[in-house]
Amino acid sequence: MLLVDVHCHLTDKQINAKEVVERAKKAGVKVIITNGTNYEDNLKVLELSKQFDIVKPALGLYPLDAVGLSFENGELIKGSVDVEKVLKQIELGKPIAIGEVGIDFKWSRDYDNEQIEVFQKIIKLAEKMNKPLIVHSRNAEKECIDLLENTKTKVVMHCFGGNKKLVKRCIDNKFYFSIPPIINKLMHFHMVTELCPLSKLLTETDSPWLSPYQDKLNEPAFVLECLKEISNIKKITIEECSNQIFKNFNDLF
Repeated sequence: MLLVDVHCHLTDKQINAKEVVERAKKAGVKVIITNGTNYEDNLKVLELSKQFDIVKPALGLYPLDAVGLSFENGELIKGSVDVEKVLKQIELGKPIAIGEVGIDFKWSRDYDNEQIEVFQKIIKLAEKMNKPLIVHSRNAEKECIDLLENTKTKVVMHCFGGNKKLVKRCIDNKFYFSIPPIINKLMHFHMVTELCPLSKLLTETDSPWLSPYQDKLNEPAFVLECLKEISNIKKITIEECSNQIFKNFNDLF
């Protein structure tokens, strides 16, 4: 089968990239898009894409990183970030996509306008580069859609948590949805998959997080769990589902 993981984090310290990529290949994964979150992480993403032929780089600026927020000893700390430096890095890095980017209002509402301003700059960069956006929209689904629905840039809503009305808005705007393996646990992703045309669905893991197994870290090989659930919902074979999603990947990227 032709498997693809459009969103994971192979740079995470919990992951042994070499072992994870080897297992992904054995499982039939043909492409892994590993997403960057800040300047230093983007450098690591680019290095991994040089080491492994199936790993493709998405360079980004995670919403919290975009405004200099980080967690230290469980507390949210505000630091500084050179946004223009990261945007230039993304442009020069020639990634397959721009991600992980977006807006996150879960942890603090003190920097809403800053997050929105940075995301607007990123959207303009995506338009300039003609690259898809891989979008994080936690607790800010409506705000992200408001900013994205007038762009001609292709959009992937990663692990989208919005309600049915917002899912339909995304569908009307021809956005893609990447579905994580925890679709086997969360009925929300069943709803997204049911509503979304098969031609706009993709598979992701967000590894090492959101594992479908209680006792294992998530990894790209587990996109097979996404395919099982999507194929059941769409009432097609796993092979048919795999072929269509791989076609979606090629159409998008």
